[in-house]
Amino acid sequence: MGRIKFSRRGLKICCGVTAILFIIILVVVIVLSLTIFKPKQPKITTQSVTLEHAKLVIFPVVKLNVTLGIALTIDNRNYGGFKYEDSTSYVSYRGTVVAEAPIEHDRIPARGKLNVSTSVEIVGDKLILDPQFKQDCDSGIVNFTSSTILHGKVILLNFWKKKATTYSACNISIYVIDQAADSVCHSRVKF
Repeated sequence: MGRIKFSRRGLKICCGVTAILFIIILVVVIVLSLTIFKPKQPKITTQSVTLEHAKLVIFPVVKLNVTLGIALTIDNRNYGGFKYEDSTSYVSYRGTVVAEAPIEHDRIPARGKLNVSTSVEIVGDKLILDPQFKQDCDSGIVNFTSSTILHGKVILLNFWKKKATTYSACNISIYVIDQAADSVCHSRVKF
């Protein structure tokens, strides 16, 4: 009879210690997920936007050929890596898509940076048809916007994976006289 009481007492102690450990682990996981592992927006820095090529042909048919070289750095400030699929970046002028740039799949390491560079050939025919294009050229600045959506997965500690989508938008200004370009980008992540 005394032996059975000892077993029940030991079982109660074991269950109590297990419950306390479980509560401590649960609190630690919640605190880490709300602080260190809380998703942060990636920081996209434009290293350079260069006007690689610009040519206007008037005769026999009016044609405009513009090529931009874009170099970006994507800074992943999270403790999880981001692996994304092939995508396309779109460049627009006053709401009309004038260029597309393919983006190949890649992975941005946790707390790491990825340099991305590409050339974008702008379809000049669409620009010439816009009546405000000549006014913008005369003012010396032509403004474009680019938008990119990357679908992928966030990988945390090589076992936890969660779908995520990154949205990026850039305002690109081309200075006609200087034949130079500048841009400002903003991005956000949706889980």
